[in-house]
Amino acid sequence: MRVKSIIIVCLVIMGVVSGCSKEELSGKEDHHDAHSASHDIREETTGTDALPSFLESQPEDIQIIYQAAAKHEDLLEFIPCYCGCGETANHKNNYDCFVFNKKENGSLVWDDHGTKCGVCLEIAAQSILDYQEGKSLKEIREKIDTQYKSGYAKPTPTPEV
Repeated sequence: MRVKSIIIVCLVIMGVVSGCSKEELSGKEDHHDAHSASHDIREETTGTDALPSFLESQPEDIQIIYQAAAKHEDLLEFIPCYCGCGETANHKNNYDCFVFNKKENGSLVWDDHGTKCGVCLEIAAQSILDYQEGKSLKEIREKIDTQYKSGYAKPTPTPEV
């Protein structure tokens, strides 16, 4: 998984995954309309290993990020998203961009929000990669906050580490 994660991060950073850009967030496009919660698709599966059908048409790198995000709730629930989804979709953290709800029986209600935004994907991929490399939750949070503080939307209301 580590090699795949490195490849994913490189691809995302290089722009293979289309999504939000600093220009879109600076006013050339209404970013909030692009992430309206009313347009998100949600689908329940039995757990983290059973991906939702809406990912079938997505590139493999997005599928891998989704699965990794679902398996790293303990990390991503402390990482904010900077795409504007805190205001438009009521997300509280980056985990919410991928998983709407985790049920007591282990089943997940997935959210397709992350498939529509490179910012969500980049933040998850970079955070997970840094976590796998041994960085602390606090270091990862500080890195994400620093990287996205200018030129991006207001962060989700994610609690501090």
